[in-house]
Amino acid sequence: MTDVAERAAAGFRTRYGESPAGRWAAPGRVNLIGEHTDYNDGFVLPFALPLRTVAAAAGQDGARWTVWSELSDETVTFGADEVAEPGRVTGWGAYVAGVVWALRDAGHDVPGARLAIASDVPLGAGLSSSAALEAAVLTALVDLGGLDLPAGRQPRLAQRAENVYVGAPTGIMDQSAAIRCRDGHALFLDCRTEEVEHIPFDLHAAGLAMLVVDSHAPHRHADGEYAARRRSCEAGAARLGVPALRDVGIDQLDTALARLDDPETRRRVRHVVTEDQRVLDTVALLRAGRVREIGPLLTASHVSMRDDFEITVPEIDTAVEAALAAGALGARMTGGGFGGCVLALVEVHAAEAVADAVTAAYAEKGFPAPGHVTVLPAGGATRLD
Repeated sequence: MTDVAERAAAGFRTRYGESPAGRWAAPGRVNLIGEHTDYNDGFVLPFALPLRTVAAAAGQDGARWTVWSELSDETVTFGADEVAEPGRVTGWGAYVAGVVWALRDAGHDVPGARLAIASDVPLGAGLSSSAALEAAVLTALVDLGGLDLPAGRQPRLAQRAENVYVGAPTGIMDQSAAIRCRDGHALFLDCRTEEVEHIPFDLHAAGLAMLVVDSHAPHRHADGEYAARRRSCEAGAARLGVPALRDVGIDQLDTALARLDDPETRRRVRHVVTEDQRVLDTVALLRAGRVREIGPLLTASHVSMRDDFEITVPEIDTAVEAALAAGALGARMTGGGFGGCVLALVEVHAAEAVADAVTAAYAEKGFPAPGHVTVLPAGGATRLD
């Protein structure tokens, strides 16, 4: 964290010739459990990563915003005209312009600003680097402008920036995690009501850690397949006469499935209903301090994503199987599917051995070597200084 914060400040000094007024950080995230339940009005349980995006920032006169990115070593400048309507700023700068647009569209007097961005959240790994960027910039602008925008209202605004200005159809989970997570906790989010509860998730006290494996698998047909899964869920809900699949209880599942003629729709519905229940069961175990016992739920989630929702790929399945064979208490793909990362719940002392086993399994199958990091649950967006 210190290193990325120092890089942001150094970038600010180099680009603008003075020190920033402050530095604001927001995390990447992984979803502990609850995949493809968000757009079905269901439940998710993400936690924030210690990997962060940092915005070093200071005000500037007028309705102008200048942003330098460490990643591209590129500076983007835009004014009120460019943020008057979605799509005027493109590329990575659109995420920053989108935050300004969403704030202004909500009636806030957004201060002009100069920003320098540095990040340790890897791109394309499914760890929500875009939400981390949005949350860091949003937190900086709210502080610089003294804006009246409580934390509970910030995720929806950041999501609107990504959905409307950038044009990416994300749910509310990523921004909620980036802004609202707490150290040592997972964020239990009801995607229908947007109510949150901070669930104790003290891996350290249990002698455990979460191994995050970056599969380095290319995302294959992810956009079209994501849309197809969503359509199947909506069709299933319509056929069952419920507003969303969240409204089908686990005790009603067999009866519901018997009413569906299409085998594919049945599989999709079964995944969502059982996944919602797995989130509720995981929360119950964590509330009781039974952290080790969530492992089988993580593995069951992966099996459901592989067999019923059909969103895994060989690299992902190989990582899960190798982690479990090497002693992980549970493992699952995290994210929308067709690539991305795997979570493995491991004993602290066994983390590197499990990671080595996954790497060996990849080599045996001729896959590019995976990346990995061992993490504990971290806090959400905050001002550093």
